[in-house]
Amino acid sequence: MNLLKSLFGNDGTTLSAADAKARMDQGERLFILDVRQPDEFQNGHIAGAKLIPLGELNARLKELPTDKAILCVCASGSRSSVATRHLLGAGYKALNMRGGMAGWRLAGFAVKKGK
Repeated sequence: MNLLKSLFGNDGTTLSAADAKARMDQGERLFILDVRQPDEFQNGHIAGAKLIPLGELNARLKELPTDKAILCVCASGSRSSVATRHLLGAGYKALNMRGGMAGWRLAGFAVKKGK
C-alpha cells in the first residue's frame, strides 16, 4: 500500500484542483509553481503562478519560498508529482495538484493566458 501512496500521491501531499482552489479562496497563501514549458504556460496558467520548467528546478531552488507551501502544477499532474517529491526531499513544504491544468480547466476555474 505504501508503494501505491508514493506512486499516486495519496499521502497528504496531493490536492485536487477543487481542493487547491478552495484553500486559495479561504486565504491560504500557496506559492503556485508551474513546472511546464514556457509555451504551455503561455497557453494558460493559474494567475500568479511562477514558471520554472521541471528541468530547471534544481538550479533555481533559491527562487522558491521556505515560509509557505508550494503547489506544484503541470499539464496532468505527472511532472508536478516529480517536482513535489524533489522539493519535499530538499526540505520544502510541497503539494502536487492532481490532474494538473487539465483538471483545473475541467473544474471551470479561471486561466490566465500569456506571461
